[in-house]
Amino acid sequence: MRGLFSFMLTLSILGTVMTALVWYVFSNRDTVTEKVVERYSHSWKKQEDKFRNFRSLLSNRCHGLTKAMVTQANTPLGSKVVYDGEKRKPLQVTPELFSTFAKENPFVNTTWDTCSVVGNGGILANSSCGEKIDSAQFVIRCNLPPLENGYERDVGNKTDLVTANPSILMEKYGGLQERRRPFVESLRSYGDSLMLLPAFSYGHNTPVSLRALYTIQDFDSPSRPVFLNPEYLQSLARFWQGQGLRTVRLSTGLIVASLALELCANVHLYGFWPFNKHPHRHQNLTNHYYDDRQSKKTVHAMPAEFDHLLRLHTQGVLRIHLGECTPTASPGCSSKMAWASASVSGFSLPVGSLGSAMPTLVQHNTTSQTQKPWAGPNINVSGPSGLGQGASEDPIQGSDSEQRTKHRRGNRRRPGK
Repeated sequence: MRGLFSFMLTLSILGTVMTALVWYVFSNRDTVTEKVVERYSHSWKKQEDKFRNFRSLLSNRCHGLTKAMVTQANTPLGSKVVYDGEKRKPLQVTPELFSTFAKENPFVNTTWDTCSVVGNGGILANSSCGEKIDSAQFVIRCNLPPLENGYERDVGNKTDLVTANPSILMEKYGGLQERRRPFVESLRSYGDSLMLLPAFSYGHNTPVSLRALYTIQDFDSPSRPVFLNPEYLQSLARFWQGQGLRTVRLSTGLIVASLALELCANVHLYGFWPFNKHPHRHQNLTNHYYDDRQSKKTVHAMPAEFDHLLRLHTQGVLRIHLGECTPTASPGCSSKMAWASASVSGFSLPVGSLGSAMPTLVQHNTTSQTQKPWAGPNINVSGPSGLGQGASEDPIQGSDSEQRTKHRRGNRRRPGK
């Protein structure tokens, strides 16, 4: 009897503790989301002075207009590229590697009045924001997202810059080591937009990024591949750390939103919402507007990043759009949304809706016939999702199997080309 009594007492104590814990967790969630809703629900107005001050601070620290992309001007022949995501021997810029760098800065002497930065969050599903997104002068998208098959209504189809996740090239296109035409055909949705590749965040990103560039050239695709500058990424990480952000790696969404603040006078963010319930309709959201594949959560601080972006929203520096869009003359949704009150609950975090990051990958190479600069051989690393992040190494030696024919493309005249 004494043993049974002790057992029942233990169960009772455990039940009390669990009840208190669950109550605390859900109460804390309610408090967080209530504050988010309250901060966002006020009417939004651009604050020109605050925008200019923040933009000046960001530009002076990071120099995105001149340093965001690797160019032949900022990374000359004979210099060394220092990877920003791992400690490894710097990469010597050989003549072959130098020839892959952009000859001109795509943003030189060019800025835009309005920019749409489109994350891939599930909040975009059934948002009817496509027309608003496309009405901006410059549209930035993350990680080669689908734009066809009915998605146009919610996300639009105009693209001026799109980031490319190396893991997508591995998972969908076999690292571009065999059939490459499906990859080229998939790029048609993005027209002649800039395709931003993180070639120098990690060593294993370099070969597949270069193969993407060679493939685009071989098939004479209008896409224009450019490489993210690791020096810019390091400066940007220090900038946001100085703003109080604590994270292992910045997400792709925060990187391109930061770049947009230097490029554009009016920055509008869509698809940025790191919670799994809709702030207005309260139904569950998928992780992305096109699927519910979950992101690994060990690298990025999505809610913390969103908090910083929301702070800029409330200060009138940029504008975050949540909920459904209404047709107006300028990009954006209604400034006053029909929000739920303190009853909003059940949010879980983080959800990778800030334009999911550029994950690491496992790459398998085969025998090379024609060697290209850093298209192989290479060390292969598998690790958690992120725009270059700490990962456990799993070396697999090999060499590249593809052979390319060089094609030259004429200059195209549009902003940033």
